[in-house]
Formats: sequence, C-alpha cells, structure tokens
Amino acid sequence: MRIITGSARGIALKTLEGERTRPTAEKVKEAIFSALQFDLEGRTFLDLFAGSGQMGLEALSRGAVRAVFIDEGRDAMEIIKENAKKTGFFEKSHFLVSDYRNYLRKAAGRETFDIVFIDPPYAERIAADAMLRVIAAGMAKHGTLFVLESEEEDVLAGVVREDLVLQKAKKYGRTYVHIYRYVKEKDDE
Repeated sequence: MRIITGSARGIALKTLEGERTRPTAEKVKEAIFSALQFDLEGRTFLDLFAGSGQMGLEALSRGAVRAVFIDEGRDAMEIIKENAKKTGFFEKSHFLVSDYRNYLRKAAGRETFDIVFIDPPYAERIAADAMLRVIAAGMAKHGTLFVLESEEEDVLAGVVREDLVLQKAKKYGRTYVHIYRYVKEKDDE
C-alpha cells in the first residue's frame, strides 16, 4: 500500500493486520481520487473508520489542507500517526480514537468538512447511517462530498433525501463506491 500521487507520491504505508481492518484496494483508491481530483486542493477531509489513514493521507498528498482521522482502534491510530509522520503530514492531521457516533455527537457543529470518506467494516452496513449522522451533526456544508465504500449496491435503500445528489456509483468486485454531494438549502445556512 502506498501514496499514489502528489507530494508524498510512492511512499509506502503500514497497515494493521486483522479482520477489522480492510484497506481500500489500490484500484478502488485510484478510481475514487480520479473522481475527486478537482475537489481536493485547499479542502478539508474527514476520514471516518480511518484504518491505516491511507485515504486521508492521499488527500493531503493531493492538496487537501487538513485531514481528521477517526478510528475506534488504538492500534489503528498508532499506525495512522506513524504513516502521517512518514509522509510529512502529521502537522496537517488531527487524530482521535473514537467510535464514529461518539465523535459526531461530541464534535457536532464545531467544524465542517469539504470531503467525508466513510468506509466502515462491510458487515456492519452503517455507511449511510454515518453519512446521515455527519449531516445531522452540522458537519457538512453546501457542496460537501461524501464518498461511501461498502458492499451495498443501494447504500441509501429506502432513504429519500433531496439534499443528497448522487454524483457517481461504481462497482469494483464486491465493493461499491457511491459519491454524493450535499446540497444544503439556503435557509439552513
């Protein structure tokens, strides 16, 4: 696993071995960042379920100004910090060991993000819940992009939201990637 391009191009990243950590496949990561390439420069990035931190670090390598890494595993967070130091992005990063629900409840309204990457353990099927909780916590603004990685073909099945516009949906093996743009109502701002 490595940084694909940008200022930290080619730097190898460590990952945590185990069943709960499933790093995003290189092919999927390349496709996601190809779709985001014009939306990264100068942006803030929230990496929920961060694992090794590779997605937030890739965003920083491509011009994001800040990344927040959330993972409930202490071992995973140590790997993320090590990877952030190795890539030179430690100072542009914020790290928190927390369950996503607790983090969103405690951080509600304190910060908004331009891009939110959500890749929970597939078996939990909570990608949509996490996205909706980010919105409910007031941490999305008009234009925020949500990138959801899951094994669900219709990640928002049964949920009707006029404020979420599907930008892209693609299948890679058993993995589905959905990119939604949050379109906040003017009255809500």
